[in-house]
Amino acid sequence: MPGLLLGDELPNFEADTTTGRIKFHDFLGDSWGILFSHPRDYTPVCTTELACAAKLADEFQKRNVKMIALSVDGVEDHCGWSKDVMALNGEAGKTLPYPIIADDKRELSVLLGMLDPDEKDKDGLPLTARCVFVVGPDKRLKLSILYPATTGRNFSEILRVIDSLQLTAQKKVATPVDWKPGDKVMVVPSLSDSEAAALFPNGVTTKEVPSGKNYLRYTQI
Repeated sequence: MPGLLLGDELPNFEADTTTGRIKFHDFLGDSWGILFSHPRDYTPVCTTELACAAKLADEFQKRNVKMIALSVDGVEDHCGWSKDVMALNGEAGKTLPYPIIADDKRELSVLLGMLDPDEKDKDGLPLTARCVFVVGPDKRLKLSILYPATTGRNFSEILRVIDSLQLTAQKKVATPVDWKPGDKVMVVPSLSDSEAAALFPNGVTTKEVPSGKNYLRYTQI
């Protein structure tokens, strides 16, 4: 099944959405992007996910990330479903703050490797898995998280990894386990101690370990 690897450029696909026809690269412009897929419209877990994403629209906007969803039904169903989503948030009558791609022929789900081989719909067709693709301004895949159709995703974690991706794209650092913005980061191994000292004015601390190797280097950004 075709799919995407980290660093691959996402196809500049054209698609119909709830806000009109788009070309994906033009839709992103110079922004980061997040594309998240859904098994079907009017399903319970998907509805909670879309509602959570809508609530967090300002958080994604702060990070210069454009959101777009995908589901295997058509635009008309998407538009009706969007009303349920906003009502779930207590915002009946308001517009969903991001578009949903219509993929009723599953062509895009196949192209991007989004199908779940273990979960089938009532017609016996594979459901679209819950993919999360984070795309950089260069249109390349920076992060991929693949959940089965039966498991809802964690948007707090998605925001956390976007913060890490954006930080590490600019600085020669990596983020350790459970990192969140404001925590110390780790100096990448490719930097010498002298290079690290010059790059990080807040100083670099090293955790001593039995091996005697000074590879656990921390700094505050």
